[in-house]
Order: sequence, then C-alpha cells, then structure tokens
Amino acid sequence: MNVVRFAPSPTGFLHIGGARTCLFNWLFSRSTKGKFILRIEDTDLSRSRKEYLDEILNSLQWLGLDWDELYYQSERFDIYREYAQKLLDSGAAYKEENAVIYRIPKEHSVKIYDLVHGEITIDTEHIKDQVLMKSDGSPAYNFCCVVDDALMGVTHIIRGDDHIPNTPKQIILYEALGFKLPKFVHIPMILGEDKSRMSKRHGATAISEYRRQGYLPQAVVNYLSLLGWSPGNDREIFSQQTLVKDFSLKRLNKTAAVFDINKLNWINGQYIKNMELEKLTELIVPYLKEKGHIGETYDQQWLSGLIKLYKTRFCTLEHFGELSGFFFTDTVHYDEAAVKQFLSTPAAVENLEQFKNMLSKLVSYDVKTIENAARALMETMGIQTGDMIHPVRVALTGGTVSPGIFEVIHFLGKEKAVQRLETVIKKIRTRAEMFDKLSGI
Repeated sequence: MNVVRFAPSPTGFLHIGGARTCLFNWLFSRSTKGKFILRIEDTDLSRSRKEYLDEILNSLQWLGLDWDELYYQSERFDIYREYAQKLLDSGAAYKEENAVIYRIPKEHSVKIYDLVHGEITIDTEHIKDQVLMKSDGSPAYNFCCVVDDALMGVTHIIRGDDHIPNTPKQIILYEALGFKLPKFVHIPMILGEDKSRMSKRHGATAISEYRRQGYLPQAVVNYLSLLGWSPGNDREIFSQQTLVKDFSLKRLNKTAAVFDINKLNWINGQYIKNMELEKLTELIVPYLKEKGHIGETYDQQWLSGLIKLYKTRFCTLEHFGELSGFFFTDTVHYDEAAVKQFLSTPAAVENLEQFKNMLSKLVSYDVKTIENAARALMETMGIQTGDMIHPVRVALTGGTVSPGIFEVIHFLGKEKAVQRLETVIKKIRTRAEMFDKLSGI
C-alpha cells in the first residue's frame, strides 16, 4: 500500500505552496487507495502557535483534504531520543555540549532517484556532520523526519524541490538506521507572475485569506492541481472525484508553475456560474452582513434574484458585494470619467428628468413594464436609446457597466430609483463646477 504524508509546521499559516503539496499527496493516496498521514512538525516549541495549527487544520478541512492518521512530533520526543541513542551506542554519532551529532562518512556519494528530476548525485564532502538531537533536547528536522517517515511506513515523499538539499542528508540517516528508503518526488516551486519565488507581494499566500475573500474550495483545489500537474487534453475544470480518478505522478511537470490570479479568478467564476442558486445565496449572505448591506432579516427572494442577475459577472463571493453595493446603500461612488461623458450636458439632465417622471407614474414595476414604458418615452422624445440609457445607468449605478438597465431599475425598487435620479438631477443643476471632486454625489 502506498503511504504518503503532509508535514506542516505550525509556525505560520498554510500557504499556497503547502496546500499544493498536501493536495498532490492526498490525490496520490486516494487515487491508489493508499494512506494519507497528516504529521504536525511542532518540534520548535517556542515558535509553534495554536492559532497556526488551527488555521492549518481548518484550511485542510475546508479544501476537503481529509487524513487517515494524525501525529504530533512534539509527542514523540522519546522515540527520537531512542534512535539517537542507538547511533551513539554504535559509534556512528557523538556528543558535543549535550547535542547528539551524526558523523557523516566522507569520500562517499549519495544518489537520489527522484521521480520528477531523475538521478541526482551528491558528494558527502559537501555535507557537514548532522545534528540529531539539539542541546535543548529537541530533535533536528532531518533526523525526526527520517525516523517518523520510516516508522510510519511512508513509501513516497512528495514535497517541494526546495527540500532537495535535505534529501541526501536524510538518505544517509536512513542507511545509518537500517531503514528502507522511500521514493522521492520533488515538485518544482510555485513562482509569482514575475517568475520570482511566490511571496506576499504577489498577493495573498495563506489559504485562509482566499477563503475570506470568497473563493470556493472546489475552485481552489481545481486551480492548485494545475500548478505542476497536467491532466491532458487541455482540460481545466474538473471535480475532485475526477482529479482522484485521473491523478498520476507521471504527469507532474518538471518546470516551475506560475501562479496566475486571473486564472484562479476565472476558474472560481466558473464554479460560481454553475452553482445552484440557493446554495450560492447562502454562501454570499455572510459577506453582505459583514459589509452591513443586509441585517438578520432580508428579502431572500429579492436577493436570490439579484444574485442570479449577477451570476456570470462576479468571480468571488466578496466580489458580488463590490459589484452590487449600490443596491444596498444610498451612497453611490461615481466614476469621474463616466460622469464627465454622460452627465455633463443639459440634454442629459432633461432626459433624466423625463425618465424619473416616467418611473414615478408606473403602477406595475416588473422588468417588462419598465422596459416598455422607457422605450415608449424615448420614441415620444425622439431620442436614441443610448442618449437615455447611458445617463440613467451612470446616475443609478455610478458607472458604465452593469447588467441590463431595466433589470437594475427593477431590483433597485421604484422608491430608491426615483430618489436617486432626483438627487443626481439636483446636484447637476446646482453645482457650478459639476462633480469637481467626485467620491460620490
């Protein structure tokens, strides 16, 4: 049986690179009906934090990456001491200021057989003696990593290629302790769009931050799978079940993956577009409450209809609130260029006045009635559709892009739409220098 592990350290949040490593381990175990171990490497007691541990566990659960066994290295110090003592007793290790150190054999070559990078040879002349147990009694990373991987029966070490320098040191310890070597799979790093190592300057790196911004776990998993693995046939969207079915180590890429936030946004948008409306509404409600757009009680039918109207336009749950904010508040933020282009002529003011009067007289306020009345008005006035619709859109939404204007007017409601038009008309007529410092009107 194939056994793999993901071994995060609770000294920081789970980041994109760590989540991708975890995903590949999880996919390999599930695709081969193997075992997936989660091992918390919390030997650095001074830097390990419960908040980081909680975030890591919560993020993995949110992504749907469940584990079969869970271990904490902080609970295994006796095991590490036992194996360090064996190396001391055999003369392979020595003590120095209470630290236990393994003596690296010289004039020896270590061969790594990596499933991604092929054969790598390292001369031990370039490897210094390795600390097994530190003077404070805690185990060194390479030592406890080897002991745990061996005792837990790990068959494949799947991790980032930044660990390649650790691998020959670990192989030496495997051999010294008489452990069977696992297979090594070092995945190329994830780079930012500028091809440098991904960091905070490239955007959010913690999985919890993407969750907060309203990305869907299915979409994040889908996107992470494409960072270093190729499904073939130019496929880009697939379920977790399909990923498990199709995943293979043979399809791992040898070159670094480049993180593209636009691609993630597109994939997330596809999942949003295809999500059942009731479920999508349920997910969006907390974001609207956080912004103060809605309270504990709200018109669920109206909100679901609004979300349906925007369903193909927003790429994250948070993005919906940004696009549709003008429906929920009385303050509209106006685009200066749009105002200058469409609200700066006497004709625009007259058209808005006529449109406002038409709306205020409507008895029925469904989309079709609004549209028919608007088109009849424009025909009576003898003006082009754009001469009316563009100023109305800017006055009501603050910009030039929105869903269909008649749907927007319907969802705004008669009272709010008429009031907003009245406010804009008054501002335009009374200002000597229209919209001179626009942050809103």
